[in-house]
Amino acid sequence: MGVTRIDEVVKIDEDEISKKDAINAGFESVDAVLNSLRKGPGSIYKIKLSYQSADPRISLRSQTTISEEEFQKIKIKLDRLDKTRGPWVMKTLQLIGKYPERRAGDLADMIGMERMDFKLNVRKLKNLGLTISHEVGYSISPLGNLVMTKLAGSVRTRSTT
Repeated sequence: MGVTRIDEVVKIDEDEISKKDAINAGFESVDAVLNSLRKGPGSIYKIKLSYQSADPRISLRSQTTISEEEFQKIKIKLDRLDKTRGPWVMKTLQLIGKYPERRAGDLADMIGMERMDFKLNVRKLKNLGLTISHEVGYSISPLGNLVMTKLAGSVRTRSTT
């Protein structure tokens, strides 16, 4: 896994699709590609991709220390996420922490959210380095645990002063 670079985008005709192209696109044959493409209108484009770099979220999520400034930046982003869709960030993090590697649909049901909305929200947390995606479900990253601990401390501090 990593960051993919788009190297080339070329408009092509159906007869330019080779068996190798079909296999590289995850199909068994050219006919399978064409059947899939006929489901929607539009042109056909051949996109050449290459590996660019390691996924930066992997090193981000592995962090076990952050400065107060870094924490405040993350906190501002999390506050913005809560403002756009209601307070879901801590609920989601706590739920994943309590039920690691549990199906997204199960977790979504537990907090009364549509599965696709839940998955989109978790992806936002993953982009911040707070969660890890697994074959099934998610877990809290080391950075996620650190941020959750700091968030809990900042809530206690505010409520006692």
